[in-house]
Parts: sequence; structure tokens; C-alpha cells
Amino acid sequence: MAEKNTKSFILRVDSETMNAIEAWAADEFRSTNGQLQWIITEALRKAKRLPHKRNNHATETED
Repeated sequence: MAEKNTKSFILRVDSETMNAIEAWAADEFRSTNGQLQWIITEALRKAKRLPHKRNNHATETED
């Protein structure tokens, strides 16, 4: 399995916003971190700024 490169950073969020994110995460059975990653990914996708993933299957050949 391919290894994902991740970067850590500190995010400051007011308590009301954080409470809303935590509740949303719980509703969708995600961790708070997972919910934040999903929110960011969706925003990037909608803005058409998400990098395109390469399809590794296209370069593989079968024996």
C-alpha cells in the first residue's frame, strides 16, 4: 500500500465553531480530525483546486 505524506499544523478555531465541527463529526461517525480533513478536501474539490490523482492501474501491465 502506498504511504501517504501528511503534514501536521496547528489550527486555532473558536469554541462555537469547534463544537459545531465535533457535533458534525459525531453525526457522521468520524473523528474531529477526519471531519476537518473531509471539509478541506470537499472545499478544494468544489473549487476545482484538488490535485488530480494518478491512476497507477493505467501504468501496470498484467502477465
